[in-house]
Amino acid sequence: MATTSSKSTETTESIDLMAHLMRRAGFGADRDDLERRAAKGYEATVEELLNPEGARADRELFLRYHPGFRRPVTSPGMGGSAWLYDMMHTELPLEEKMVLFWHQIFATGQSKVDHWHELIAQVDMFREMGMGNYRDMLVALAQNPAMIYWLDNCDNHETGVNENWGRELLELFSMGVGNYSEEDVYECSRAFTGWTIATVPPRNYYSRFDWSFEYQDEDHDYGEKTFLGETGDFNGEDIIDIICRQPATAEFIARHLYNFFVADEPQVPAWSVTPPRDPEAIDLLAKTFTESNYDIRSVLRVLFLSDFFKNARYTKIKSPAEVVVGTLRLVGQDKLPPPGIGDMSKQAGYMGQELLNPPSVEGWHTGVEWINSGSLMKRINFVADMLGDTSKPGVKRIVDRLQAQGNLGPEEMVDRCLELVGPVKAGAATLQQLVEHATQSGELTWDTEKDTAESTAKVGELLQLIASVKEFQYC
Repeated sequence: MATTSSKSTETTESIDLMAHLMRRAGFGADRDDLERRAAKGYEATVEELLNPEGARADRELFLRYHPGFRRPVTSPGMGGSAWLYDMMHTELPLEEKMVLFWHQIFATGQSKVDHWHELIAQVDMFREMGMGNYRDMLVALAQNPAMIYWLDNCDNHETGVNENWGRELLELFSMGVGNYSEEDVYECSRAFTGWTIATVPPRNYYSRFDWSFEYQDEDHDYGEKTFLGETGDFNGEDIIDIICRQPATAEFIARHLYNFFVADEPQVPAWSVTPPRDPEAIDLLAKTFTESNYDIRSVLRVLFLSDFFKNARYTKIKSPAEVVVGTLRLVGQDKLPPPGIGDMSKQAGYMGQELLNPPSVEGWHTGVEWINSGSLMKRINFVADMLGDTSKPGVKRIVDRLQAQGNLGPEEMVDRCLELVGPVKAGAATLQQLVEHATQSGELTWDTEKDTAESTAKVGELLQLIASVKEFQYC
């Protein structure tokens, strides 16, 4: 008996740890996927996530059904729908999660860019480079037309320096406040003069012309520059090389990774005066970043295999994107892009995170600031509507698993449902409320078609109630 109990405990712990990994390194996973990955092993799953071999979502299929998504004018929500579709259907969850990570840091918004296709192109760049070399991605970002327009580097000239891109590169994209001077901002900006958008034909009333990067040699400042204590005729790539060598950059990126994957930190503007919650973890990640020559995949491997990651369960509040995508993946979606996907892509915005349209270059404030009375109701209603629909394939699989376990009393019913939608670790007060509801509904029985239909409806109601508990908001 002791051996059986020990094996059961080990299995539960393995599933719990795998669920934690998939919530953070992806958008969650259903029970079938968790059991498959747990059988493979934790370290093997980490390597599979870091070096994936599956397929991305089929962008050509999406384009076939929604050809107007690239340059929508009269279809609200369609601009971000392609990326939502990518997150819903990718077989490479960490790759897509890293796109969300970089979009939060390198925040670029439709409110100013007014060009959905260029924002999608930026997202695609994050997908290709997000787990690679940070230095190379910074160079690509500096040459990205959406970013150039967003931060006005197209207005940065030898004869008139615009500091917007240079300032945000240092403040929000690499080093953080307190690690550079105002003179460094100016000298950095001089190095990026001439990095602009190629001339395009004028836009007509219904269309958008694609943008491309252009280096205008005649507009570049070739004068000597002094930046972070180094002097030379620096261009943009030289500046990025100097930035990447700074210990402050390694710590800044490490802290972002910790905040996104491990536990909620204070907001970025407070980092210069508020120490990390786990300095040893930040030191380890920063050291790996530097020693790997800025390789993000190497840093992620150390992070996911660390005890500080494994022990940080339910220490983060889900972002709206995680709520929406995780729920849609759990309940299951047809790979044919539905007519309502434009409306679906707006759901995260209703909860406070409008994808491809952050409120400012600072991105979104995370953690407890995701939650207010309005956004909480949007979260609960969205998830409850999805989990309460027992015709959804993912919900059907939950019902099938419950039916396979035979008749279930109220406490067993609650325990099994919490396991199958998470697992969700509910506190004593929450458990009591859920069991009271299940007791009123009656046990699950499957003896007749009528029993099965009634029990299925009871499961749908309980799943809706689980969506409303506070524990469901944590990952």
